[in-house]
Amino acid sequence: MDYDWSAADLAFRDEVRAFLDEKLTPELRRAGRLATSVYPDHGASMEWQRLLHERGWAAPAWPVEHGGCDWSLTQHYIFGRETTLAGAPTLSPMGIKMVAPAIIAFGTPEQKNYYLPRILTGEIFFCQGYSEPEAGSDLAALSMSAVDDGDDFVCTGSKIWTTHATEANWIFCLVRTSRTGKKQQGITFVLIDMTSPGIEVRPLVMTSGEEVQNQVFFDNVRVPKSNVLGEIDQGWTVAKYLLVHERGGAVAPMLQVMAQALATAAAEQTGPDGNPLIDDPAFAARLAEARIRTEVLEILEYRTVSAMAAGKDPGPASSMLKIISTESSQQLTELALIAAGPRGRVYQPHATAPGGPVTEFTAPADGYRSGREWEAVAPLRYFNDRAGSIYAGSNEIQRNILAKAALGL
Repeated sequence: MDYDWSAADLAFRDEVRAFLDEKLTPELRRAGRLATSVYPDHGASMEWQRLLHERGWAAPAWPVEHGGCDWSLTQHYIFGRETTLAGAPTLSPMGIKMVAPAIIAFGTPEQKNYYLPRILTGEIFFCQGYSEPEAGSDLAALSMSAVDDGDDFVCTGSKIWTTHATEANWIFCLVRTSRTGKKQQGITFVLIDMTSPGIEVRPLVMTSGEEVQNQVFFDNVRVPKSNVLGEIDQGWTVAKYLLVHERGGAVAPMLQVMAQALATAAAEQTGPDGNPLIDDPAFAARLAEARIRTEVLEILEYRTVSAMAAGKDPGPASSMLKIISTESSQQLTELALIAAGPRGRVYQPHATAPGGPVTEFTAPADGYRSGREWEAVAPLRYFNDRAGSIYAGSNEIQRNILAKAALGL
């Protein structure tokens, strides 16, 4: 298998780099550099989406007729890799990468014409209504009801861990429209206007202090049946399709940037013996192990891209990628916290670019920051990254998939 880029691929890479050099402002780079989780500062993310949309690159994976790019899989990977290496803030995945592909696959012409252009411009910003207080990993156990009432469904219940619900003006939800048959049956996928009467959003304060996640309550919320995506009672099919789009992408470059930055910081940091921390055998060994895993992850990403480009099914690769990427990120954020030392125990979110409001904290009047930027980011990233092995399908579930699909157990 040849992993070298072709001349055309290198030319495309240079085109992307030139665009990034021109459009990535210092403010946007700062938002990417100081992000405390996979969700960057909302304003910076939307500004970056605006600039990408101007170039026609906001949703390159969409079909061309809906605003996507006629790129090869290799070009998609290069684009993701280069934007990561350049330090661009990420875009919210809920609209462009998750619900939009489902709308393209299952939506009516009217739904496609209404939602897709507005998702591209940011006029419509989606959040995801899947998990419930009693239905997380076992999502099919969800109970939020949608009662048939003529042209509408009347929805009652709640969703939890809803990212950016306070910023979103639309939410895509799985609701219970029937209780007969298996629990995967009788689920319907609906699009709900967040300004509808009866919706209340309550922010959840995370261990990092940020209010990125929320619980959303629905009290007799009327949703037109024209907002159903796919068929009534067949929402589980749409949900499974959407989950495929929740994973993947060029993750290895992001982790490699983190690892290199950590190695540089450890070379400048004094260890417990008075020598540079990078010379401490235990720390150096753990960092080397983490860096090796990022290299393995990159090869797996290349193999997946190569297989898909050849029209082959990559099989359980998405489960492997999800496990390695999230656990490698957890390794690196733990090492960063160790490297930060006492300054890593200082809570100073004002010196970062958090993904949501930090309301239970008062910043110093003069904006004082103890230590360097990465030392301020380290504890918040550490806390946020603990969820990485749970979201998008817990790693225990991914290992079960691998046991069956790869090992035949």
